[in-house]
Amino acid sequence: MTAPVFVVDGRVPGDCTYVLDGPEGRHAVSVKRLRAGESLVLTDGRGAWSEGVVAAAEGKDRLVVEAGPLRTEPEELPRITVVQALPKGDRGELAVETMTETGVDAIVPWAASRCITQWRGERGAKALGKWRATAREAGKQSRRVRFPEVAEAASTKEVAALLAAADLAVVLHEDRDAPSAALASAKLPESGEIVLVVGPEGGVSPEELQVFGDAGARACRLGKSVLRTSTAGTAAVALLLGRTGRWG
Repeated sequence: MTAPVFVVDGRVPGDCTYVLDGPEGRHAVSVKRLRAGESLVLTDGRGAWSEGVVAAAEGKDRLVVEAGPLRTEPEELPRITVVQALPKGDRGELAVETMTETGVDAIVPWAASRCITQWRGERGAKALGKWRATAREAGKQSRRVRFPEVAEAASTKEVAALLAAADLAVVLHEDRDAPSAALASAKLPESGEIVLVVGPEGGVSPEELQVFGDAGARACRLGKSVLRTSTAGTAAVALLLGRTGRWG
């Protein structure tokens, strides 16, 4: 089994003795129950990491670690960004969790016109915080050292700007009879960025499709079955990771 991952604030330690404390130290000592001689990974979640060995556990929330050399995991290409329409309830966190475990690089929340859920004021800030916390925890659970970025909620105009700048821009279309290509056969870039739009349960509106099409996006389908908004992004990311060789 691969070593558990813990997040450090600030610079990741390398070739030194380091004390992991606070919430991460408490989780390591009291939940994971790590003891002397066991391995772990320390990371900032932005690609810097070091593998270490536990020297001692002190109390309930302090772990003394002998950290190995500092390493950096380069960003993989093509980069995959999913623009995720806001689902109902906790399905947003589910989408973030599974996309993170699969390997997405960035997630952009999108308040589509047909979204039942809308992020406004304090409620929106709280929901965004939950998405970011979910990405962090799922990144640790899946042993990643580069966690996906979760951006501020974007408007349709802002999403269009992202699509216009992408090397491949795709809107997942839920209508299997619509004139759309299969994502499984779309030509993919070898580098740069793929931006994928996942609409809400009610679908992307014709007006939004027009705006995104004008920005250079193409409508693509995953298959004959229609996936929920909380699972479509994960399925599409898995397909793209396999086709680009990032899962090779």
